[in-house]
Amino acid sequence: MASHNSSNGNVNGLIKTADKKKFLFISNGAYSIDLAWHILLEGHLVKYYIEEVDSKEIGDGLVEKTDDWQKEVDWAEVIIFDDVLGQGKKAEQLRKQGKLVVGGTSYTDRLEDDRYFGQEELKNAGVSIIPHSDFESFDEAIKFVTEHPGRYVIKPSGEAQNIKSFVFLGEEEDGRDVAQVLNEYKKAWSKKIKSFQLQKRIVGVEVAVGAFFNGKEFIYPINVNFEHKKLFPGDLGPYTGEMGTSMFWSAPNRIFNATLKRMELKLVEEGYVGYIDLNCIVNNYGIYPLEFTNRFGYPTISIQQEGILNPIGEFFYQLAKGEPIKLKARSGFQVGVEVVVPPFPFRDKKTFEVNSKDAVIIFKKPNREGIHIEEVKQIDDEWLVTGTDGTVLTVVGAGSTMKQAQAQAYWRVKNILIPNMYYRTDIGDRWFEDSDKLHNWGYLREA
Repeated sequence: MASHNSSNGNVNGLIKTADKKKFLFISNGAYSIDLAWHILLEGHLVKYYIEEVDSKEIGDGLVEKTDDWQKEVDWAEVIIFDDVLGQGKKAEQLRKQGKLVVGGTSYTDRLEDDRYFGQEELKNAGVSIIPHSDFESFDEAIKFVTEHPGRYVIKPSGEAQNIKSFVFLGEEEDGRDVAQVLNEYKKAWSKKIKSFQLQKRIVGVEVAVGAFFNGKEFIYPINVNFEHKKLFPGDLGPYTGEMGTSMFWSAPNRIFNATLKRMELKLVEEGYVGYIDLNCIVNNYGIYPLEFTNRFGYPTISIQQEGILNPIGEFFYQLAKGEPIKLKARSGFQVGVEVVVPPFPFRDKKTFEVNSKDAVIIFKKPNREGIHIEEVKQIDDEWLVTGTDGTVLTVVGAGSTMKQAQAQAYWRVKNILIPNMYYRTDIGDRWFEDSDKLHNWGYLREA
């Protein structure tokens, strides 16, 4: 039986019985469990399928599960995929059957999974891209750096993109540090990393622009967000999937119009439905796209829910139907902080089981506003840590200024008690310097 204790209070009964929709979520690793839970709390019907065996407990006691999503296709009114890695092909097939689907296509999956392809498609759309070279041999990459000295970023391609520890940002102008790291990777990773990219390192502000797409057009306003990927405050330590994100909603700006907007016709051709995001580096000389996210971002989608004023279930139903939508979004800022436990950002089953599995999530005061679940299950009204990665909660604050949003987020974090929990204390701090540059360069202007 699902719990009805929403982060925004008890919202059951807000929709009439006739307006209830049936949502089927299909997930590799329960990434969209929070979205499913909030749609359920609005009064809709939800079933959730998780493919990864080690993730199957996520959401227990919170949403209804299914072990065979194909048996639920006829039941569902809206089907939502929350990842790439081949999910686009399934989404395409279901659309051909006449189903309403939020999800990608084989083409949009490839935009994210194959970095070279993604960059070439941007180039074909008239977007300036960062010089890059793709390799399947470490020896060839080392030779390239030796012959073309410079600062490079090493990025894995395909499924290996999930290995965040592989990303390396070169600092030396002659490329010596990149060549040395490539040589070490050759010894340690040659069997696991089949392809990777060397991208010229551009110095500037890292900023992402994204928007929802209904198969026919972008839905405005757009979302402007700033990821914080390193483990420790001050951008120190290893890369993680994400430690937090700050964001705001905006009319289309110069960055969006120079990049993502130019992909609109191709997305229409593909019939893409969902959220799409493009991470960029910008400086005084130009805008340089880095990589696509052709799906919900995590924790982006949880933070976005605190900024979207539309009922979230109705919004995704309209999106899947291809209807024009007036997206109502909060003014100001949202800040999301990842609360994690060992062994995050690494995977170590023994460490997780000893230190974190089934730990009780305690709220000092009975207030769950702004709390979004990740690897969580519920037993007897208690929230427990489950899963494998150690990503437990996204805690979100909102405010008319970035400082207000930060203050609310961290006040809410302090209400949480989980043994061995940790989090970054500086999510949103980048804005105070980055905003001056972005405004000075004119990139945040509506255009």
